[in-house]
Amino acid sequence: MIALRDVTKRFGETVALDRVSIDVAAGHTHVLLGSSGSGKSTVLRLILGLATPDDGSVRVDGTRVDPSTRAALVKRMGYVVQDGGLYPHMTAAENAALGARAQRWPRAQVEARVAELAVMAGLDRAVLNRYPRELSGGERQRVGLMRALMLDPPMLLLDEPLGALDPIVRADLQGQLGRLFAALGKTVVLVTHDIREAALLGRTITLMTAGRAVQQGTFSDLLERPAAPFVTRFISAQTLAPGGSGPG
Repeated sequence: MIALRDVTKRFGETVALDRVSIDVAAGHTHVLLGSSGSGKSTVLRLILGLATPDDGSVRVDGTRVDPSTRAALVKRMGYVVQDGGLYPHMTAAENAALGARAQRWPRAQVEARVAELAVMAGLDRAVLNRYPRELSGGERQRVGLMRALMLDPPMLLLDEPLGALDPIVRADLQGQLGRLFAALGKTVVLVTHDIREAALLGRTITLMTAGRAVQQGTFSDLLERPAAPFVTRFISAQTLAPGGSGPG
């Protein structure tokens, strides 16, 4: 389990997080939902130990995240950023295999794992020999997911992983991720601003604004039992937008 307790984080005069408490249950997909600047990505950085809270604590399976524990904890996490975050001078296969090569896996084991993950991610094996510039946005995102899953970590942290994709590719990958998360049973923390994505993928959703966690619960909780007027405004702004059809 991942737990933030009364966490405050400032960057200069800017308060990125203001006494935020969040619980992420083991084996569940937890969505951090909110507009840009709401503090979602800062939560991920704190879980990864890339930033340190000014007040409060961040714990992973009971261990406090700090400089002395970060190296061991990060080995248990896979991290996916928008557009995959791939190295341009490496092929898709080389990008996917980075973690395994750092662990000095035998070549045959690396190749077998890459092939297994390509099937899981729905990528044709021919794509693995291409460089990031030769891949579509959806393919780059799939390779980024393969890299995060390479060492089979128990936790996945995804920061707006589908944000740069066109709507058709995004909808396809949303469905694929939902099936994959259910099959793997990993603890997933996913950052998004898209209410449809949150409703589809999140077993639990934390809605954030201005560095505060406004409500944590299921999508039905947010929709039917809003904890504050902002919750209703945020959901309505997307579901009632012109041409929008709602989360369904």
